[in-house]
Amino acid sequence: MIRFLLVLIMLAGTAGAVVAYGDPDQIVRASNRVSHIFRGQTASPAPAVQIPRGQGGEFALRAKINGVAAPMVIDTGATSVVLTWETAKAIGLPLEMLEYDVDLETAGGHTKAARLTLDRLSVGHLVEKSVPALVVQRGQMKTNLLGMSFLDRLESWGVRADKLMLTGYPELQSNHRRSRMAVD
Repeated sequence: MIRFLLVLIMLAGTAGAVVAYGDPDQIVRASNRVSHIFRGQTASPAPAVQIPRGQGGEFALRAKINGVAAPMVIDTGATSVVLTWETAKAIGLPLEMLEYDVDLETAGGHTKAARLTLDRLSVGHLVEKSVPALVVQRGQMKTNLLGMSFLDRLESWGVRADKLMLTGYPELQSNHRRSRMAVD
């Protein structure tokens, strides 16, 4: 019976990895969850952030990009996080080294963007590292977009009652460590 349960848990972990859309980060997280079960580790509650809908219907927030606060709007239609040139400059990104060779359609029309990777992007308690992003040329956009290159890394996200809920993956902790911490 125990072997059957172990096989069932392994299958569930594998199915979770397949559903992870082939995202290597999500596959690793699913695999780690299953392997940590066998090592006596449990997950702490998943970090979550609620964002109220703005008067214009958008979900606006303040994120931290490489430690610098930046206003952003959630855009599920954007395949990537997209930064304005002005925000990228304020963050200290190497704009002079970027190559604007990515065609991009925005609400304002066609433009060019440059690819880069953000060291760290956080929204409240949700923190992601090495997030692919784009930077548009100077004056081409007024708003930074929090697109799918960030949202796809979350365990879930969805809208309910005019609030967008972003939920990250739970942090794994050792049961032994948790019980020692409670005694200390």
